[in-house]
Amino acid sequence: MASTLSFWKMNGAGNDFVMLDNRNLALNLDRDAIAKLCDRHRGIGADGLLAVEPAQATGDFRMRYYNADGGEAEMCGNGARCFARFVNHLHDNSLEHVSFETQAGIISGEFLEDQVRINMSTPHDLKLHQELIVEGLPLIVHSVNTGVPHAVVLVEDLDHTDVNRLGAALRYHEAFAPKGTNANFVQVIEPGYIRIRTYERGVEDETLACGTGMVACALIHHELIGAESPVSVLVKGGDTLLIGFEKIDGIYHDVTLHGPADFVFNGDVTI
Repeated sequence: MASTLSFWKMNGAGNDFVMLDNRNLALNLDRDAIAKLCDRHRGIGADGLLAVEPAQATGDFRMRYYNADGGEAEMCGNGARCFARFVNHLHDNSLEHVSFETQAGIISGEFLEDQVRINMSTPHDLKLHQELIVEGLPLIVHSVNTGVPHAVVLVEDLDHTDVNRLGAALRYHEAFAPKGTNANFVQVIEPGYIRIRTYERGVEDETLACGTGMVACALIHHELIGAESPVSVLVKGGDTLLIGFEKIDGIYHDVTLHGPADFVFNGDVTI
């Protein structure tokens, strides 16, 4: 039997999401239903879906994030900023700070007018200078997990890089089996200022922005040339976001992602 679902649509630097209020846990969408909602031709259209649920531990709320294919993922940086602002909207914009639980750990958000700065989980599994054969080409690949796994490749000409072909090959490369990875391509504009393009696992396509990818690229940029915090990251959607961090005794602390989180529209959909 069909039912009506209320939703909001948001985007963070062009990375777009279906937002659902599931604080009463009345919603129980399966993978196919989520993929249909995210379908750009037959649904609302989005890179992923975010649901607000009650906290299970020490956070104020729980964030559930699903990729466009309906599969649940550990974390999404742009989604986390949208999630924080959505929660504030549900509370009549009365909050100054919010914390929420993700599969990657507790994330906190701070509201700065129409922008949001979030504290990311601690990065791990940093690997530099991996020599891989990708689509018959030898590539130097760096990688780090910033809530989800990311591979990072530096390129000379980002505009003419075949992001979908190389990104898909990296996403499924045996070096990142069995779960795969997101793939980022980076061009350095100047020290502390980079451009990136990202192929997202679960979306299986290039997206206009990827928050955890921005963080991964900024940290790799710091590792390679010592760029100071914050690093400015220009994404395909046209926005420039700021990645802050502190590194003490080889460990990253206070990693932040600062950028827009915008409402697009809201409505009801039959499911």
